[in-house]
Amino acid sequence: MNFTRWSARFPGTQRRAAARSEHAAAQAKRGEGAVPAARGGRADPGAERSTPADGRPADPTVSGTGTGSGAGGGGTGTPLSPSTPTSRRTGVLTAVPSLDELSAREVLGRLPALVALVHGPEHRLAYVNDAYTAGFGARTPGAPAHEALPELGELGLLPLLDQVQRSGKSRTAKNRTAPGGGSSYTVTCTPVEFPEAAPGTETGTTAEAGSGSGSGSGHEAEAHRTGVLIHLADVTDHAEAVERLRASERRQREAAVTLQRSLLPQELEQPDDLRVAATYQPGGTEAAVGGDWYDVITLGAGRTALVIGDVMGRGVRAAAVMGQLRTAVRAYARLDLPPHEVLQLLDGLAAEIDASQIATCVYAVHDPNEGLLAYASAGHLPILVRDEDGTVRRAADPTGPPLGTGGWLHTSGTIALGPGSTAVLYTDGLVERRGEDIDEGVAALERALSGAQGTPAVICDRLMRALGVDADHDDDVAVMVLQQPARTGSDAELFHNAALELLGGIEAAPRARAFAQGVLASWRFPVELCDLGVLAASELVANSLQHGTPPMSLRLRRTDRRLIIEVTDGDDHLPRRRRAEPADETGRGISIIATIASSWGSRRTPGGGKAVWCEFALPDK
Repeated sequence: MNFTRWSARFPGTQRRAAARSEHAAAQAKRGEGAVPAARGGRADPGAERSTPADGRPADPTVSGTGTGSGAGGGGTGTPLSPSTPTSRRTGVLTAVPSLDELSAREVLGRLPALVALVHGPEHRLAYVNDAYTAGFGARTPGAPAHEALPELGELGLLPLLDQVQRSGKSRTAKNRTAPGGGSSYTVTCTPVEFPEAAPGTETGTTAEAGSGSGSGSGHEAEAHRTGVLIHLADVTDHAEAVERLRASERRQREAAVTLQRSLLPQELEQPDDLRVAATYQPGGTEAAVGGDWYDVITLGAGRTALVIGDVMGRGVRAAAVMGQLRTAVRAYARLDLPPHEVLQLLDGLAAEIDASQIATCVYAVHDPNEGLLAYASAGHLPILVRDEDGTVRRAADPTGPPLGTGGWLHTSGTIALGPGSTAVLYTDGLVERRGEDIDEGVAALERALSGAQGTPAVICDRLMRALGVDADHDDDVAVMVLQQPARTGSDAELFHNAALELLGGIEAAPRARAFAQGVLASWRFPVELCDLGVLAASELVANSLQHGTPPMSLRLRRTDRRLIIEVTDGDDHLPRRRRAEPADETGRGISIIATIASSWGSRRTPGGGKAVWCEFALPDK
């Protein structure tokens, strides 16, 4: 569309046209074709402009007012050639000196940075600028650098001067702090070649340095014609900011490590049938603290839960998530659920705590009666078991995805843990290395475990050393070692097992009481403890006969610290303690057990059915 015919009618068009007409009239009044002396400056209305005969405008001049004559008649101005740089400041033309008009001394002298110039093989001082003098004091030219500039030696820069002079290349040393905790400098040393003096004369630099030697010839003369320009930039503010940042990072790391260690068990529970030791090593000072954790939980009836895990991520957040998961594991373990059900509950909880934080975990339960380690893994590394003959086995699948992913049904597996066996649970920081496959690290751990001997604490230390874990390691490491001791001699006399299969019927209870009486008497328990044990066996068997289904069995087990009585049957409904009314003929068995025993509990067995147990603490000898 053509807007020409409509442009005069647009808003503002007429006002702009009128303004242009007035501006043209004013120019004509001042003189057609005249140009002000300085663009943007105020021209003197009374000043006259003249044009040479050749028609070219006259050269502008610089004065206090920007006109050809000085302000008030006092200035003559300096003519500017067409190549002379100019700058516009508040409407006045000022001359900018060209590089040829400046000497090196003037340039270096006005620099805010500290500058020194040395020459020759001994690095004799030729020049220091005013900033250098203000920083380190006056210096005498001509002396070698180690005498004239002792601060360079204290900053460790004298070897750098030799390197620069030999190589002919610049070198930079960052964040060099002056002695006594003074200023910090970033120092740049640049090679400089001095012009060769005429024959029979001294070089300007040498004469200035007061060395009194001629230009020479060969390598010596060449060395005397070279020098080093030393530029020290004050970076104290930057260095202090970096130090404050590092101090803040150290405080955050210390807080994370403190939180991490406070959330880990301060003292491991020691089961009757296992020896357990664990260690935690945070990453080096350059690495943030992660979320590795471990725990040992006694479940009762001689069974023990062992757990180790790793929260992905770093810092306080990972440690906090780890603490929540560890607390949840202890709560779920009290339910005495199979390992895969515990992980199933943890999986849902991890997603609720933080969907962006995932964790790997192994939950295992040791049953001394069966000599097995039942376990379930959520994306964690396999358990390693070393037999008494030195053979190392890996716990096979099942392994599910990490906690927090959801939508996965975990399953449990088992691995034998007989007398004399040692099992190792660990996090990936022990075996993972940059540039190596993690299977290579697990294989290295197997080799280290095959030759490891001693107590669990000793084995922990040996494995850490064998895998190269030290204070500067780049990742957190958690290791837990458990042993099933091979008991012999007098130690074996403290551990006994006895079991009786119950066929049911009215004769089951009398048979159970007689069996318990004979076994407890053979173990030489005090009479009072024998009576309590027989009563507990009778009540548990009676409860199973009334509420359970065959097959049923009674098991008595003695350790060095407790007596365990356990009854199993084929019904999976767990008993609960309830208050029996005076008129009730049943419902008091579990209450009696809870009253006379140190602890009691129940759980579902893997093949279906349940086990109900109680414990009595043995008197201290």
